[in-house]
Amino acid sequence: MIKYLRLLLFPFSCLYWLAVVVRNWCYDAKIFKSSSFNIPVISVGNLDVGGAGKSPMTEYLIRLFRDDRTLATLSRGYGRLTKGYIEASADTNAAETGDEPAQFKQKFPDITVAVCEDRVEGILRLKAAHNLIILDDAYQHRAVKPGLSILLLDYSRVYEPRWVLPTGNLREPYAGRKRADIIVVTKCPATLNEYKMDKLRVKVAPYPHQQLFFSAISYSALQDIDGYNVSSQIDSDTIIFLLTGIANPEPLVKQLESTAKTVIHHNYPDHHRFSTKNIAKLADEFNACSAQKKLIITTEKDAQRLREQALVETVKQLNFLVVPITVKLMNGQQQFDTIVKDYVRQY
Repeated sequence: MIKYLRLLLFPFSCLYWLAVVVRNWCYDAKIFKSSSFNIPVISVGNLDVGGAGKSPMTEYLIRLFRDDRTLATLSRGYGRLTKGYIEASADTNAAETGDEPAQFKQKFPDITVAVCEDRVEGILRLKAAHNLIILDDAYQHRAVKPGLSILLLDYSRVYEPRWVLPTGNLREPYAGRKRADIIVVTKCPATLNEYKMDKLRVKVAPYPHQQLFFSAISYSALQDIDGYNVSSQIDSDTIIFLLTGIANPEPLVKQLESTAKTVIHHNYPDHHRFSTKNIAKLADEFNACSAQKKLIITTEKDAQRLREQALVETVKQLNFLVVPITVKLMNGQQQFDTIVKDYVRQY
């Protein structure tokens, strides 16, 4: 039903397409100013609305450079209740910075994590004390011209019709991929082989100047909500109550269903601010379950929004567990690392 309703919005997609094309042309023609900087700036972004694995890719880059560079991440801070430029601290929560920046700061307390709607202003504030800035979700932020642009395409959407909003899911026409230096097809299945990669290369159609890579999600051992490893294990007797507010929870659901007896999914929209009512509903179902082995699991991003003051006590009593994820490049990891490092070494 929703699919057909979106088709009715096609005239609005045409208007949206025209507006985005004109905007991009104005940047390309230098009618609108696009700022570049004398320090390495790496942008991670996507064309689709929703998650394509930007946070795990940003974390991959952090791990790649954190020992060699004084680096900072800079995001818009989607979903935060604040405005302007803010640097995260150890006590920062998602309401102040947004969930992804709060996640970065929790996992990498030694780096600078900043948010600012105006990425140019943010870089100007950061560049004196840092020699690498990673922009999270900045592909459409044309006011900044990054030195290296990494575009992520979700594997599950590669074969979908390439329509822009609101009929489709694209933030801009697919031709916008031309601005990228590297394209990564993310969330690929473990069974992806060379033959399937070749078919995807044809579909993605990278430009000659672009390198194409494929990545999968790698799931780590369970942790508590503060990021410490726990002894809990998932097996065929486990009933899982899964709480998510992310764009595409399907890969995680499938992963958990492959090992657990049952997954009861409490699914909310991306960046959803959990209410006491949401958590109470989950608690009631969990407590009513008579299974001997039952767990409440959420994602790293969702865990940040569970730290809000109104939820802290209830969340603590429920003993939430978190499934950390990382990016695993399926082809050419050494080549990918070399391209990124060579770019940074220029400075």
